[in-house]
Formats: sequence, C-alpha cells, structure tokens
Amino acid sequence: MASTSGSRTEKPTPRRQQKAREQGQVARSRDLAASLATLAGLLVLGWQAAAFASAWRGFLGGALNAQAGGGELTAAALTPAAWLVLRSTVMIAGAAWLMALSGSLVQGGVVFAPSALEPKMERFSPAGQVKRLASVTALAHLGKSLLPLSLMAYLAVAMLVRDWPQIPGLVRLRAAGLTAFVFTRVFELAWKCALVMLGWSGIDYFAERQRLQSQLRMSKQEIHEEYKETEGNPAIKARVRRLQRQVRRRRMMKDAERASVVVTNPTHYAVALEYRADMAAPAVVAKGQNLLARQLRQLAVWREIPIVENPPLAQALYRSVEVGQAIPAKLYAVVAEVLAMVWRAQAQTEAQAAARTAAQRVNHTASGPGTPMGGR
Repeated sequence: MASTSGSRTEKPTPRRQQKAREQGQVARSRDLAASLATLAGLLVLGWQAAAFASAWRGFLGGALNAQAGGGELTAAALTPAAWLVLRSTVMIAGAAWLMALSGSLVQGGVVFAPSALEPKMERFSPAGQVKRLASVTALAHLGKSLLPLSLMAYLAVAMLVRDWPQIPGLVRLRAAGLTAFVFTRVFELAWKCALVMLGWSGIDYFAERQRLQSQLRMSKQEIHEEYKETEGNPAIKARVRRLQRQVRRRRMMKDAERASVVVTNPTHYAVALEYRADMAAPAVVAKGQNLLARQLRQLAVWREIPIVENPPLAQALYRSVEVGQAIPAKLYAVVAEVLAMVWRAQAQTEAQAAARTAAQRVNHTASGPGTPMGGR
C-alpha cells in the first residue's frame, strides 16, 4: 500500500536524499545568489567609485574636447580612459559573478541531474501554466516577495523623510554637487535593500530546506523496503548467518578431534585444547556452551580424548580465548598442570596396558608347549 503523508514520520535516509539530489531536488533560494551578487557589485562600486567617476570624466572629456576643437575622435586619445572604464566594469561584474557562483555552491554544490532536463509536456500546457499561477504555492511566493518589497519601500520613504529638509537647497548646487548627492543616496538605498534581500533570502533558504526535508520524510514501511533493497531480505540474511554458523560448528567439531584434552565446567562449558611439541603454547581448537558443550563431551568420549573437570579454568578459557588462538600467559601454569596430569594418567594407563599384555604373553608361553592338542 502507498504510504500517506501522515504516516511519513521518519527522517529521510542518506540514500533517499542522494536519489532526490540525482533528480535535482536540492534546497535552493533563487534570491540568495542574486542578493550576494548585488551586494558584491555594490561594494566594489563603492570602493572604485572615485576611480570609476574619474575614468568616465576623462572618457567624456576627451570625446567633447575632440569634437569642440574640430579634430577627429581617435582611438588613441580615448584608449586610456576606455581602459579604466572597462577595468572598473569588469571588476564589478566579476565580483558579482563570483559571489553568485559561491552562493549557488554553498546552497547545494554542483548538481548534475539529467532527469530534471527531460522535456515534460505539462510545462508547455497553457492551462497548466494558468493553474500554476493561480495555485496556493504561487500565492505564497507572491506573499513572500511582497514582504521584502514592503521593507525596502519603507527604507526609501524613511530616507526621503530624513533628507526632505535638504531637497529645496539642491537647486543651488552645481552639477557635481547634485550628482554626488543623488549618487550617495541611491548607493545608500541600494546597499540597504541588498542587505534586506540577503537576510530575507537566507530565511527563504532555510525554509526551503525544511520544506524539502518534509517532502522527503519516509514511513517505516518505506525505510524497511529500502533496507531490503540495500542490505538484502532480513529473513534471507538470517538464514545465511545460520548456515554459516552451522559450517563453522562442523569445522570446529572436526578440529576438536585432534584435541589433547577437553576442560569442562562440568555441564555448562567445554573447551578443547590442543598441544604438540612444535607449538609455542596450547591453543583452543573448540569451545561451546550448554548444547555444544555436551556435544564436545560426547565427541571426547567417542575419540577417547581425556576430559578434565575444572570449572574456573573452563570459564576463563571460554571467555578470554577465541577458537584458534593460543591461551594467554596467565593461564600457562594452570593448563600445564592439567596437561601434566593427563600425560601422567595416559602414561600410567599405557604402563598398565603394557603390563597386562606382557603377562598375557608369559601365560601363553608357559602353557603353550605342554598343553595337549585336542586329544591328539
């Protein structure tokens, strides 16, 4: 069943966010890059205002002097001034472009989404465009745009009210003074409006991030399905782990057949130790608890492997040594005592068996020559 938006209570997974990014769904504010570019251009313009005005005066002065003197307007005469104008213009445009690029990269980085470039017929439908313009989303965007515009209009009115007493005196100023006054006020209004747009676009960016996160939220069923796609079916994985445990157990039971002794708890734990003359220290070849411990004891009985009941040693070996590892140095003495005891018992058993075998041979030799052969 398809998940409803009300059931999407979980945060989007990294895979869901990556798929959305591949489709071009990245939180961006279109006004942030524009406001950064505008502010950067204004700052460079304010920094280069004197040089920029001087370049323009030289450019226009050269042109007017050439025309007034009846001479020709040559490129050589205008090149220095034109170069200064071009340099100032390039600096302003370059700073604006760099800040716009930086703003775009900071918001979402470089995103290449071919699926977002695919043509969709609904984009070319006039009815769809009209419906989109009359939608709640469009009205919301219009309302968001009116708020910073209202604030910028307020700033303009506040500046006009502040400078109103100076306006009548502007008629007595020369062109340079009037130009400086107008440029100063326009520049002040411009950078204040740019700051307003920068602050508003920052708020808009975080709002877009929250909106995108809300759209990408997932239900528990979707997370479960995604986990099955990426990690595999949990039931299949559990069966694979169970089969792997069975294989490891069979291998361990096979290795336990070459054990020198099996140390038991006596019922809860069993640890099979192997030691040969070419080994630096005894090693654990198998260990188990409860059912597996009982199987190790049965194997020891079948293979005639000595069984030693030593609960502290069995618990210490089970908890501190993994299968295939040598025992730690702190257990050397205890294990050496166990092995020595086993070897003494085996030597005594072998001696008793040898004595019995010798006695049987003596009896057979003593009774053999004088015994009649079946009535012959």
